[in-house]
Amino acid sequence: MDSLLVFAASIAENQQETGNVVIDLARQFGVNWSSFIAQVVNFTLLTFVLYRFGFKPILTTLSERQQKIAEGLQYAEAMKEKLSEAEKSKAETLQQAAIEAKQLLNEADQKAKALLDKSTKEATVKVEVILRKATEETERARQKMVQEVQAEISRLVVDTASKVLAKELSEEDRQAFTSQATKQFEGLN
Repeated sequence: MDSLLVFAASIAENQQETGNVVIDLARQFGVNWSSFIAQVVNFTLLTFVLYRFGFKPILTTLSERQQKIAEGLQYAEAMKEKLSEAEKSKAETLQQAAIEAKQLLNEADQKAKALLDKSTKEATVKVEVILRKATEETERARQKMVQEVQAEISRLVVDTASKVLAKELSEEDRQAFTSQATKQFEGLN
């Protein structure tokens, strides 16, 4: 507080009657106008240089970085959307593939059943043909055997008859006995 009183007293003592309070006050504080103007010019130049070569490049760099960050965020958002779309597309593709696989399996199953039915029918037909041929072959063999048995029986009857009658039969008698024995044998079957 004392210094404030001393200051006020010194102002009152040194006050010259210039009529301008600001100039009088500046003189009391010891302001040198040429030095003050030089300091203002130096301060202005320093401010201009700092702004031009310091703050402006920093502000430009900050602006560019903010722009790059904004672009990066936009790119990230676009990539999220594309990823979401790709996942949806993948899910749809997988679902479609599952449906197609199921259809292919059903078609393959139907084709396999049809092929099995066809093979079964063909095998049945072949078995029937083989059975028919075997039956025919058996019938032929039986017929042949019956004929051979008839011929053998006829021969035995003729031989037996000739031994019983103790004489040689003529060719005509043999044929007559043979045909009669064959007729009787066929009558038994």
